Amino acid sequence: MVYEFEGRTEEEAIELAAAGLGLARDEFDVEIVESQRGGFLKRGKTVIKVHTREPAPGLATAESRREPRQADERRRPAEDRPARVEEPRRERSPDAPEDAELERKLLEFTTGVVERMGYGCKASVLFREEQKLGIRIESESAAILIGKKGKNLDALQLLVNVYAGRLGREDLRVILDSENYRIRREESIVKMAYEVAEKVRRTKNSVLLEPMNPFERRIVHTTLNDIVDIDTKSEGEGLYKQVRVSFRGRR
Repeated sequence: MVYEFEGRTEEEAIELAAAGLGLARDEFDVEIVESQRGGFLKRGKTVIKVHTREPAPGLATAESRREPRQADERRRPAEDRPARVEEPRRERSPDAPEDAELERKLLEFTTGVVERMGYGCKASVLFREEQKLGIRIESESAAILIGKKGKNLDALQLLVNVYAGRLGREDLRVILDSENYRIRREESIVKMAYEVAEKVRRTKNSVLLEPMNPFERRIVHTTLNDIVDIDTKSEGEGLYKQVRVSFRGRR
Protein backbone atom coordinates (compact mmCIF):
# COMPACT_ATOMS: atom_id res chain seq x y z
CA MET A 1 0.00 0.00 0.00
CA VAL A 2 1.09 3.58 -0.60
CA TYR A 3 0.51 6.48 1.82
CA GLU A 4 1.43 10.17 1.64
CA PHE A 5 2.82 12.19 4.54
CA GLU A 6 3.91 15.81 4.75
CA GLY A 7 6.32 17.57 7.09
CA ARG A 8 8.51 20.64 7.26
CA THR A 9 11.56 18.46 6.57
CA GLU A 10 12.19 14.98 5.22
CA GLU A 11 13.06 13.81 8.73
CA GLU A 12 9.80 15.16 10.17
CA ALA A 13 7.74 13.59 7.38
CA ILE A 14 9.37 10.18 7.96
CA GLU A 15 8.77 10.46 11.73
CA LEU A 16 5.10 11.26 11.10
CA ALA A 17 4.87 8.27 8.74
CA ALA A 18 6.43 5.93 11.30
CA ALA A 19 4.05 7.16 14.03
CA GLY A 20 0.99 7.06 11.78
CA LEU A 21 1.69 3.57 10.43
CA GLY A 22 2.91 2.13 13.73
CA LEU A 23 6.10 0.86 12.07
CA ALA A 24 9.80 1.21 12.74
CA ARG A 25 11.54 3.64 10.41
CA ASP A 26 13.42 0.84 8.64
CA GLU A 27 10.25 -1.19 7.98
CA PHE A 28 9.03 0.85 5.01
CA ASP A 29 10.42 2.42 1.84
CA VAL A 30 10.29 6.18 1.29
CA GLU A 31 9.93 8.10 -1.97
CA ILE A 32 10.38 11.89 -1.92
CA VAL A 33 7.53 13.42 -3.93
CA GLU A 34 8.12 17.11 -3.24
CA SER A 35 10.73 19.05 -1.28
CA GLN A 36 10.68 22.82 -0.68
CA ARG A 37 13.28 24.46 1.51
CA GLY A 38 12.05 27.02 4.00
CA GLY A 39 13.20 30.62 4.16
CA PHE A 40 12.86 33.64 6.39
CA LEU A 41 9.13 34.03 5.70
CA LYS A 42 8.47 30.69 4.03
CA ARG A 43 7.74 27.41 5.73
CA GLY A 44 9.60 24.38 4.43
CA LYS A 45 7.59 21.51 3.01
CA THR A 46 8.43 17.90 2.17
CA VAL A 47 5.93 15.37 0.82
CA ILE A 48 6.83 11.68 0.86
CA LYS A 49 5.20 8.47 -0.32
CA VAL A 50 5.57 5.46 1.96
CA HIS A 51 5.34 1.94 0.49
CA THR A 52 4.09 -0.80 2.86
CA ARG A 53 3.04 -4.40 2.31
CA GLU A 54 0.04 -4.30 4.67
CA PRO A 55 -2.72 -1.64 4.89
CA ALA A 56 -2.69 0.66 7.90
CA PRO A 57 -6.11 0.83 9.64
CA GLY A 58 -7.66 4.28 9.73
CA LEU A 59 -5.33 5.82 7.13
CA ALA A 60 -6.32 6.77 3.59
CA THR A 61 -3.98 5.65 0.84
CA ALA A 62 -2.50 8.06 -1.69
CA GLU A 63 -4.83 6.59 -4.31
CA SER A 64 -7.99 7.12 -2.23
CA ARG A 65 -7.05 10.76 -1.63
CA ARG A 66 -7.37 11.40 -5.33
CA GLU A 67 -10.86 9.85 -5.57
CA PRO A 68 -12.75 13.06 -4.60
CA ARG A 69 -11.00 14.96 -7.39
CA GLN A 70 -11.90 12.20 -9.81
CA ALA A 71 -15.52 12.36 -8.66
CA ASP A 72 -15.56 16.13 -9.27
CA GLU A 73 -14.25 15.49 -12.76
CA ARG A 74 -17.11 13.07 -13.47
CA ARG A 75 -19.67 15.65 -12.31
CA ARG A 76 -18.46 18.26 -14.81
CA PRO A 77 -20.62 18.77 -17.91
CA ALA A 78 -19.56 16.56 -20.78
CA GLU A 79 -18.68 19.53 -23.00
CA ASP A 80 -16.27 20.88 -20.32
CA ARG A 81 -14.35 17.66 -19.90
CA PRO A 82 -11.11 17.12 -21.80
CA ALA A 83 -11.42 14.64 -24.61
CA ARG A 84 -10.22 11.15 -23.77
CA VAL A 85 -8.20 9.21 -26.27
CA GLU A 86 -9.00 5.53 -26.07
CA GLU A 87 -6.03 3.24 -26.65
CA PRO A 88 -6.69 0.30 -28.96
CA ARG A 89 -7.40 -2.87 -27.05
CA ARG A 90 -4.88 -5.66 -27.46
CA GLU A 91 -5.98 -9.26 -27.41
CA ARG A 92 -4.32 -11.28 -24.66
CA SER A 93 -3.26 -14.85 -25.26
CA PRO A 94 -4.59 -17.51 -22.85
CA ASP A 95 -1.07 -18.14 -21.48
CA ALA A 96 -0.30 -14.46 -20.85
CA PRO A 97 -0.40 -13.12 -17.25
CA GLU A 98 -3.32 -10.99 -16.16
CA ASP A 99 -1.18 -7.82 -16.11
CA ALA A 100 0.62 -8.53 -19.39
CA GLU A 101 0.10 -4.97 -20.68
CA LEU A 102 1.47 -3.49 -17.45
CA GLU A 103 4.48 -5.79 -17.57
CA ARG A 104 5.14 -4.83 -21.19
CA LYS A 105 5.15 -1.12 -20.33
CA LEU A 106 7.44 -1.63 -17.33
CA LEU A 107 9.90 -3.68 -19.38
CA GLU A 108 9.92 -1.09 -22.16
CA PHE A 109 10.41 1.72 -19.63
CA THR A 110 13.33 -0.14 -18.02
CA THR A 111 15.14 -0.75 -21.30
CA GLY A 112 14.40 2.82 -22.40
CA VAL A 113 16.00 4.32 -19.28
CA VAL A 114 19.08 2.12 -19.61
CA GLU A 115 19.45 2.97 -23.30
CA ARG A 116 19.23 6.69 -22.49
CA MET A 117 22.14 6.10 -20.11
CA GLY A 118 24.11 4.90 -23.11
CA TYR A 119 24.02 1.14 -22.48
CA GLY A 120 22.23 -1.72 -24.21
CA CYS A 121 20.18 -4.21 -22.24
CA LYS A 122 17.43 -6.78 -22.35
CA ALA A 123 14.72 -6.75 -19.66
CA SER A 124 12.54 -9.75 -18.83
CA VAL A 125 10.22 -10.85 -16.03
CA LEU A 126 12.18 -12.60 -13.27
CA PHE A 127 9.28 -13.55 -10.97
CA ARG A 128 5.66 -12.70 -10.21
CA GLU A 129 4.23 -12.53 -6.69
CA GLU A 130 1.23 -10.85 -5.12
CA GLN A 131 1.83 -7.08 -5.36
CA LYS A 132 5.44 -7.73 -6.38
CA LEU A 133 7.14 -8.07 -9.77
CA GLY A 134 10.77 -8.98 -10.41
CA ILE A 135 12.56 -7.73 -13.54
CA ARG A 136 15.89 -9.12 -14.75
CA ILE A 137 18.30 -6.83 -16.62
CA GLU A 138 20.80 -8.54 -18.92
CA SER A 139 23.58 -6.31 -20.21
CA GLU A 140 27.27 -6.38 -21.10
CA SER A 141 27.52 -3.32 -18.83
CA ALA A 142 25.86 -5.04 -15.86
CA ALA A 143 28.64 -4.01 -13.45
CA ILE A 144 28.04 -0.34 -14.26
CA LEU A 145 24.27 -0.66 -14.04
CA ILE A 146 24.58 -2.32 -10.63
CA GLY A 147 27.05 0.26 -9.35
CA LYS A 148 28.92 0.36 -6.06
CA LYS A 149 26.97 -1.64 -3.47
CA GLY A 150 24.01 -1.70 -5.88
CA LYS A 151 23.27 2.04 -5.70
CA ASN A 152 22.79 2.43 -9.46
CA LEU A 153 20.45 -0.56 -9.49
CA ASP A 154 18.52 0.94 -6.56
CA ALA A 155 18.16 4.24 -8.43
CA LEU A 156 16.85 2.46 -11.53
CA GLN A 157 14.46 0.47 -9.37
CA LEU A 158 13.09 3.66 -7.81
CA LEU A 159 12.41 5.15 -11.26
CA VAL A 160 10.56 2.01 -12.38
CA ASN A 161 8.44 2.02 -9.20
CA VAL A 162 7.54 5.69 -9.73
CA TYR A 163 6.51 4.84 -13.30
CA ALA A 164 4.39 1.92 -12.05
CA GLY A 165 2.61 4.36 -9.74
CA ARG A 166 1.87 6.66 -12.67
CA LEU A 167 0.31 3.69 -14.43
CA GLY A 168 -2.08 3.36 -11.50
CA ARG A 169 -0.25 0.51 -9.72
CA GLU A 170 1.08 2.21 -6.62
CA ASP A 171 0.39 -1.02 -4.75
CA LEU A 172 2.93 -2.91 -6.88
CA ARG A 173 6.52 -3.28 -5.72
CA VAL A 174 8.98 -3.73 -8.61
CA ILE A 175 12.34 -5.40 -7.86
CA LEU A 176 15.19 -5.01 -10.37
CA ASP A 177 18.06 -7.48 -10.47
CA SER A 178 21.06 -8.12 -12.70
CA GLU A 179 23.61 -10.94 -12.61
CA ASN A 180 21.77 -12.30 -9.50
CA TYR A 181 23.16 -9.33 -7.55
CA ARG A 182 20.26 -9.21 -5.07
CA ILE A 183 20.71 -12.86 -4.06
CA ARG A 184 24.49 -12.56 -3.81
CA ARG A 185 24.18 -9.34 -1.81
CA GLU A 186 21.65 -10.88 0.58
CA GLU A 187 23.89 -13.90 1.20
CA SER A 188 26.84 -11.56 1.78
CA ILE A 189 24.89 -9.42 4.29
CA VAL A 190 23.67 -12.48 6.23
CA LYS A 191 27.22 -13.83 6.47
CA MET A 192 28.58 -10.42 7.52
CA ALA A 193 25.84 -10.00 10.15
CA TYR A 194 26.73 -13.29 11.84
CA GLU A 195 30.44 -12.46 11.78
CA VAL A 196 29.83 -9.02 13.32
CA ALA A 197 27.53 -10.50 15.98
CA GLU A 198 30.27 -12.96 16.98
CA LYS A 199 32.80 -10.11 17.17
CA VAL A 200 30.43 -8.02 19.32
CA ARG A 201 29.81 -10.99 21.65
CA ARG A 202 33.56 -11.55 21.99
CA THR A 203 34.61 -7.92 22.55
CA LYS A 204 31.40 -6.60 24.18
CA ASN A 205 31.85 -3.48 21.98
CA SER A 206 29.20 -2.29 19.51
CA VAL A 207 29.91 -2.15 15.77
CA LEU A 208 28.40 0.38 13.33
CA LEU A 209 27.87 -1.17 9.89
CA GLU A 210 28.18 0.54 6.50
CA PRO A 211 25.21 2.62 5.21
CA MET A 212 22.48 0.39 3.75
CA ASN A 213 19.12 0.82 2.08
CA PRO A 214 15.92 -0.25 3.95
CA PHE A 215 15.87 -3.74 2.38
CA GLU A 216 19.46 -4.47 3.38
CA ARG A 217 18.97 -3.13 6.91
CA ARG A 218 15.91 -5.34 7.28
CA ILE A 219 18.06 -8.37 6.40
CA VAL A 220 20.46 -7.53 9.25
CA HIS A 221 17.64 -6.98 11.76
CA THR A 222 15.90 -10.21 10.76
CA THR A 223 19.10 -12.26 10.76
CA LEU A 224 20.14 -11.20 14.28
CA ASN A 225 16.66 -10.86 15.77
CA ASP A 226 16.69 -14.34 17.36
CA ILE A 227 20.14 -14.00 18.96
CA VAL A 228 19.22 -13.24 22.57
CA ASP A 229 22.39 -11.39 23.59
CA ILE A 230 22.70 -9.22 20.47
CA ASP A 231 20.75 -6.02 19.74
CA THR A 232 20.42 -4.05 16.47
CA LYS A 233 19.36 -0.46 15.91
CA SER A 234 19.27 1.80 12.84
CA GLU A 235 21.02 5.15 13.11
CA GLY A 236 21.30 8.18 10.83
CA GLU A 237 19.04 10.09 8.47
CA GLY A 238 17.83 9.69 4.92
CA LEU A 239 17.34 6.51 2.91
CA TYR A 240 20.80 5.04 3.55
CA LYS A 241 21.19 4.52 7.30
CA GLN A 242 23.59 2.46 9.36
CA VAL A 243 22.82 -0.45 11.67
CA ARG A 244 24.55 -0.58 15.05
CA VAL A 245 25.08 -4.09 16.41
CA SER A 246 25.60 -4.12 20.17
CA PHE A 247 25.88 -6.59 23.07
CA ARG A 248 23.02 -6.62 25.58
CA GLY A 249 23.92 -9.69 27.64
CA ARG A 250 21.86 -12.77 28.28
CA ARG A 251 18.39 -12.26 29.76
